[in-house]
Amino acid sequence: MTIPLTKLVVLFCVFYPGIILSDARLFTVFNACPFTIWPALFTDLNAGTAVPNFPTGWEAPPLTAVSFPVPDNWKAGRIWGRRDCDFSLAPAPTCLSGWCNGGLLCDPRTGTGVPPASVAEWTLQGDGLRDFYDGMCCLLLTPHLLSWCANAKKTQFRLSMGIIFPCGLLTPPTVQSQTAMSTWAHRGPFDSTGFPVGCKSACAANLDGNPTNSPNCCSGSFDTAATCPPSGVQFYSYFKSNCPNAYAYAYDESSGTALWTCDSNLNADYTLTFCPSPNGIDPVPISQSVSNATPINGNASHVH
Repeated sequence: MTIPLTKLVVLFCVFYPGIILSDARLFTVFNACPFTIWPALFTDLNAGTAVPNFPTGWEAPPLTAVSFPVPDNWKAGRIWGRRDCDFSLAPAPTCLSGWCNGGLLCDPRTGTGVPPASVAEWTLQGDGLRDFYDGMCCLLLTPHLLSWCANAKKTQFRLSMGIIFPCGLLTPPTVQSQTAMSTWAHRGPFDSTGFPVGCKSACAANLDGNPTNSPNCCSGSFDTAATCPPSGVQFYSYFKSNCPNAYAYAYDESSGTALWTCDSNLNADYTLTFCPSPNGIDPVPISQSVSNATPINGNASHVH
């Protein structure tokens, strides 16, 4: 049986006073999957110039973790996992899912993850001195996001991103109906056994045939929150019901369950875990490395 790249993803936001320099946060990426993945890191330099002084891609064998400092004003940063990679193929697509321009090291300007990829995103010290973080789910089994953000009194809250997303179990188009054909179009790419490892959004599947002016893509005349409501996005309810606390389309902030925050004054650290245990008790990493490199701080404006 094929195991999806991120059967589950866990994200922790925890306050650890004095663990690293005051102008940096500690990010940890843990691969709890039983197979190798290749995490990727990207910073949108149009949003800010502060970037982590850490490789933009690396190999993560099973049960290994890496920790590295991130500038406390990191803007539009993202981390995602890649599966079944062969970097000798660059510049052609190098991974079955989540590949980026650049190969192992994603290009710092154009190396965003190519769908399908389940992406965790951060903007630290955003509007109102809040850390903003969210997830976008496209892989076969939806990431499961658990987040704890301690406040000054060290109380905690918990949110659950979603349940298992049965993309690989969608009905083939044996019944020649528009619904069946559209549902089938969501599936892929496929591994060597023909099993789908991801789900395409209605936009990526090009269900309406006009990606430059589409309510599914929030493009053209639909490029604002007012003109691109969830009611106009095909299969929105299906994606959102299976992954309620993540983005299901571009303007999903209106759901109230897509974008999450922490008080920036807490200097919270974050851990992103691939394939964590459903019972919340993850295995212990057999290997963990910590980078002491100094983050590269730019003059990023505090905007989300």
